[in-house]
Amino acid sequence: MSRSLLAVHAHPDDESLTMAGTLAGAVASGVDVTLVTATLGEQGEVIGDELAGLVADRADQLGGYRYTELRTACAALGVTDRRMLGGLGAFRDSGMAGTPSAAHPRAFVRARLGGPDHGRAVAALVEVIEEIRPLVLLTYDADGGYGHPDHIAVHQVALAAVSAAVWRVPRVLAVVRPALVINAAVDALAIPAPYRRVPASELGSLIDDAAVAVAVPVTSWDRQRREALAAHATQVALFTGGFALSNGLGQPLVDTEYYRPLAGDPVPAGPAGGPASDLFTGLSAELS
Repeated sequence: MSRSLLAVHAHPDDESLTMAGTLAGAVASGVDVTLVTATLGEQGEVIGDELAGLVADRADQLGGYRYTELRTACAALGVTDRRMLGGLGAFRDSGMAGTPSAAHPRAFVRARLGGPDHGRAVAALVEVIEEIRPLVLLTYDADGGYGHPDHIAVHQVALAAVSAAVWRVPRVLAVVRPALVINAAVDALAIPAPYRRVPASELGSLIDDAAVAVAVPVTSWDRQRREALAAHATQVALFTGGFALSNGLGQPLVDTEYYRPLAGDPVPAGPAGGPASDLFTGLSAELS
């Protein structure tokens, strides 16, 4: 049985911002990688003036454009199996918490635990799990990484689907940002104008470094990661050593991508008792 990896995300660009190096490295090592994206990111802001009219309260064409960005990013990473949860257009970007877009009848926030579309979203992901039988599933932590309602919904849908599926997913991991590592990276980052520096805690949730179970080195895949991020040009601006989103806040591109367990088998410790460097560590019995 070949190794299979399922990554579940909320919007186009989330895969590249959080785990591009992991995905590119997995593909290169022969892992069957499937990416599921829940929405087209219709409510996103746009960097630059040329495409600003695509946004939701103007032409409302951003989702289709971001789908093409996603295709290009996946090509850069080598990911050929990419899917929209429930099919293209099944769910819509909810926007940030408290915005009117969350009331849209297709808003993915409705797929949160207890929401009217939770069961439908879970069933759609169960279908993928049963088909590809992943050994590892990657998604967000409970707060979605920075509190976005769609990220939280993805976390809840992913865990519910793992519980509902007949196929037992041996390992479920959340992509995370360890506090000591990220604080040091932000402090060391040279941020060019017009981008701004803020404390790492304002860039997203940070966790205790000791909670990290898997630390995947990604320097070998930096070119693919940067190409994937560059593909999401409406959302991401790259500079040496880092990037910024439409808010103009500089963020580092670290040399390692980090994960903590959400469900499934424990992750054996790596050398000297530290994190493992391979998502599949200790799962060899699953391959027989």
